[in-house]
Amino acid sequence: MYTELLPLALCTGFGLGFLLLALRASVAAALLWLRGLRVPGVVAARAAADPRRGGLVVFSDHLGRDLVLDPGRYGPLCGLPPVGGRVIVVYARTRPTAARLWTLRHLLAPSFGWFVSSTLAFGAGVVVTP
Repeated sequence: MYTELLPLALCTGFGLGFLLLALRASVAAALLWLRGLRVPGVVAARAAADPRRGGLVVFSDHLGRDLVLDPGRYGPLCGLPPVGGRVIVVYARTRPTAARLWTLRHLLAPSFGWFVSSTLAFGAGVVVTP
């Protein structure tokens, strides 16, 4: 009996955990949207030896330090302009190294990924239920 319920309990636990992570990512995006500091950034090219696509965003925080934001390999899909273009960067005043692009797609991408993961975990729980 317990061996039949174990996969269901694991899938439900993982699903709830992923759902909580999606909620946390959504709250973090909402807080950045409401209270984040917005500064302009410039898209710079990656080093020639770097095989990843897209560019890097160089911006200055509120203390005048130059920082680099790597939007990841899906940066062009999230609204990153070509090299030399300007983009708005948002960050919490206490954490400028955790900056994000000021686009809805880039802010909500982590919460969407966690939500899809929770859906897959709950779906796996439905499939393994006898």
